[in-house]
Amino acid sequence: METLTARRLNRATLARQMLLAREKTDVVTAVERLAGMQAQEARHPFTGLWTRVEGFRREDLHRAAHDRSVVRAMMMRATLHLVSAADYTRFRPALDPVLASALSGRGSLTAGLDLEALLPVAREILAQGPRDFTALRALLQERFPEADDRALGYAVRTRLPLVMVPTEDRWSFPQAADFTLAESWLGKENGEPTGDPVKELQEVEELVLRYLAAYGPATAADAQTWSGLKGLRAVLDGLRPKLAVFRDEKGRELFDLPDAPRPDEDVPAPARFLPDFDNLVLAHADRTRLMDEEYRGQVTTKNLRVRATFLWDGRVRGTWRTELKRGAAVLRMTAFEPLPKQAVSALTSEGEELLRFLEPEAAALGVRVEDS
Repeated sequence: METLTARRLNRATLARQMLLAREKTDVVTAVERLAGMQAQEARHPFTGLWTRVEGFRREDLHRAAHDRSVVRAMMMRATLHLVSAADYTRFRPALDPVLASALSGRGSLTAGLDLEALLPVAREILAQGPRDFTALRALLQERFPEADDRALGYAVRTRLPLVMVPTEDRWSFPQAADFTLAESWLGKENGEPTGDPVKELQEVEELVLRYLAAYGPATAADAQTWSGLKGLRAVLDGLRPKLAVFRDEKGRELFDLPDAPRPDEDVPAPARFLPDFDNLVLAHADRTRLMDEEYRGQVTTKNLRVRATFLWDGRVRGTWRTELKRGAAVLRMTAFEPLPKQAVSALTSEGEELLRFLEPEAAALGVRVEDS
């Protein structure tokens, strides 16, 4: 069995993530190829696509959200993701156990909620029109005055197939976006579980294969970290005849699609900027193919904020943020370790282009590099 080095795994993942070179493709295809993009905040998928797709324009994603070919909804790890409409209806049923577990994981806050009574009421309210969760919780509290309003809202968010409604906001969704029933937005195919165990297993298998296409080669633990699902080792064992199997340098078994790209480890990787919460830094239990373990805490904070990162030679070398003051836009990079001059030059050039995308009306642009 072939052993893949961490650097070879790095290049394989970057190739699938369109981070070895920007690729010319449409928004829906790109989002599907990435197996969805975490969209905890509305702006971040725009940055993630800009860094991966040749010639990407803000209006490309804005249009896709409005024509309903992509949707923003709770998916993997019970977090907001941007996915294609087709992938939402295909994979939301497979992720239903993750969403159910997220609700039960709230402990005493949601204990005792009568979902059989609550969910039809919520469905009835949302069938009348989209609502943001502040308004929805208030209406639910009128019907269930004994329940905690936050618990009511979270139960509906996790147990009903819902999507967010785009607006004309700059990043297509306001901070407090309205939600609507998926069936109202997408029609008959609405992401509801079927209750058919054979079909449910097929949906999970397809989801795992899509994960490997976007992030492989990977272990069962990696797939579970990305999706939030449990028991995926058995699923991968069932798929084994269809898969290529490798080992990493620690002897762990890695699964992959036979024809997926696995470039040589000396393939060059350009300077790239990733947005907050980008799945690239969240999609593996062992993230050493992308960054040294000692820096993991500087990317994911104690309050579970996942900072925007930059890549040099394919690895996460630090975090970044932008500021806009008096018409001047500044991108500040905080490097984990001092960067070589070549990296600073390439990152500065790339950072200026990113600023032009994020702040097109800024009168002045600047990129600064700081040590952590």
